Amino acid sequence: MLKTEMRNPKTTHLDRMTTAEMLRVIQEENHNAVMAVDGCLEAVARAVDIATDALRKGGRLIYVGAGTSGRLGVLDASEACPTFGVPEGTITGVMAGGVEALYRAGEPEEDSAEFGIRDLKAINLASADCVVGVSAAGGAEYVLAAVAYAKSLGCATVGLTCNEGSPLAKRTDIAIVTDTGAEIVTGSTRMKAGTAHKLVLNMLSTCSMVHLGNVYENMMVNLKPTNEKLRERMVGIVSEIKKVGRDEARKLLEDNGWSIRKLLAKN
Repeated sequence: MLKTEMRNPKTTHLDRMTTAEMLRVIQEENHNAVMAVDGCLEAVARAVDIATDALRKGGRLIYVGAGTSGRLGVLDASEACPTFGVPEGTITGVMAGGVEALYRAGEPEEDSAEFGIRDLKAINLASADCVVGVSAAGGAEYVLAAVAYAKSLGCATVGLTCNEGSPLAKRTDIAIVTDTGAEIVTGSTRMKAGTAHKLVLNMLSTCSMVHLGNVYENMMVNLKPTNEKLRERMVGIVSEIKKVGRDEARKLLEDNGWSIRKLLAKN
């Protein structure tokens, strides 16, 4: 049996616990999710490097998942543009069931190999892209078919799963296995497994964006002034980097077309 489907011996009496007892055991298992990421950092580093290489050459970082795994990929991808100022689609999330599945369960689509291939074709997958298949159990047909199609085109592939030896781990160039074990509620991988995968996806996108120069020191310097919050953040960043007041920082940005990177390149 897959570890993610086993019963957790700590919670066989979950239905008889007090609220405080439930919270304590859930939090203990949350810590275990973080520790599971510790065990696969070497694989994550390799994945970051191939993703960065793909992005540097004009390819995309594409997450493919189903259920919670798919939603987490879409979430991480959707935040790349406002955080790092990259063009729409640079990091993309594709999930079984499409946009509607962000709001409702889409289990039937998870079993469709045909849909996995169809959805990658719909975004014009190319050999320069890096595809990350995300599946807690590691056996979703939608994800496996998508990864196989990506490999057939020559894409670099990564598998993010919680089960060592799962089909996804075996069929990708790099396997990231966050061994989170049995869930608090048996089989509910939206919990520990999802937590671990959110951490890894954060690492993949953030580290690749840092490598591409979208972060200066630890500040977001490729932001776009699309709303007042971001404009004020940009003013604060320039004020910090240039050691000037906010009024002067705003003028520097206005003189440089609201581009922090352009401003920095002059010095």
